[in-house]
Amino acid sequence: MQLLYFFEKMRAPWLDRVMLIITEFGGEMLFIALAIVALWCVSKRAGYYMLSVGLAGTVLNQFLKLAFRISRPWVQDPDFTIVEAARADAGGYSFPSGHTQNAAAALVAPALLAKKKGLKIVLIVLYVLVAISRMYLGVHTPLDVGVSIVVGLALVFLMRPLFKEENVPSRRMYIILFVMAGLAGLYMLYVHLWPFPADIELDNLAEGTRTAYMLFFAVLGMILAYWMDQRFVHFTVEGSIPAQIVKAVLGLALTMGVRVLLKAPLNALFNGAPIANGLRYFCMVVFAAGVWPMSFPFICKLLPKK
Repeated sequence: MQLLYFFEKMRAPWLDRVMLIITEFGGEMLFIALAIVALWCVSKRAGYYMLSVGLAGTVLNQFLKLAFRISRPWVQDPDFTIVEAARADAGGYSFPSGHTQNAAAALVAPALLAKKKGLKIVLIVLYVLVAISRMYLGVHTPLDVGVSIVVGLALVFLMRPLFKEENVPSRRMYIILFVMAGLAGLYMLYVHLWPFPADIELDNLAEGTRTAYMLFFAVLGMILAYWMDQRFVHFTVEGSIPAQIVKAVLGLALTMGVRVLLKAPLNALFNGAPIANGLRYFCMVVFAAGVWPMSFPFICKLLPKK
C-alpha cells in the first residue's frame, strides 16, 4: 500500500484526467476495437494474434480473480482513497488487473509485429503507462498489476511463434481456436461446479459467470467466422485510405450496434441468464470477422484508390 499512498499524494485534477484516458487502453471495448481494426485493415495475422492473446489472457485473469478473491485496495484499507471517476470500471475482485492484462494484447502483441521502431516504442511506453495508471487511480495494488504483467507478457511471447508466418496455416489456426474454446469451456465449468465458499461475493461470482459465457461463445464465434472466411469470404486487408476509414469506422459502429441492440431481446428471451450474454458476443464476433468483411470488395470499388 505504500506505493499506492505515494501515488495518492501525487494526484492532481489534470493528471487524474490524463491517467483516466491512458487507462482506457486496457479497457475491454478499446481492446476489441483495436483487434478488429487490425484484422480488417492491417493483417489477419495481427488481428487473430491480438484476439487470441486477449481471450486466453481474460480466461486466466477471470479464473485467478475467483480463485483468490482478493478485495480492492480501498476495501483492504478504508483510509485509502481512489480517483472516483475510475470506480465505475473497477468492479469485482482486484487480483489480478484486467486492464493490465488487456493492454498486453492490445499494445505489446502489435508492438512485436510492428516494423517501425518508433511505433514499437510508443506501444511499449503506453503499456507501461497503463500499468502505472491502475495504481495511480487506486484501483489495483502492485501485486495485482505485477502478476498481470507476468501473465500477459508470457502469453504474448509464448503465442508469438504460432503467428510467425504472415499467412498462418489454417490447420494451426483451427488448433489455436479449438484450444481456446476448450480453456473457455473449462472456465465455464469451473464457475458452475466449483464449491465456492459461502462468503464469496455473489455479484462477483455472477460477473464471473457472465464473462465465462461471453468468452466461450466469443471463441465459438471466432471459429465460425474463421471457417466462413476460409470457405467463402477470403477477404483481404488492402484498400485505399478512404476505404480503410470506412471499413474501420462504419464497421465498428455496426459491430457495436449488434452488441447493443441484441442485449435487450436476448435477455428477455433467456430471462437474463448468462447464455444471453454469450450469444450476444457470439453474434458480434461472427458479424465482425465473418459478415462485415464480405463488404470490403464493394467498399474498395466504390471509393477512390488515391
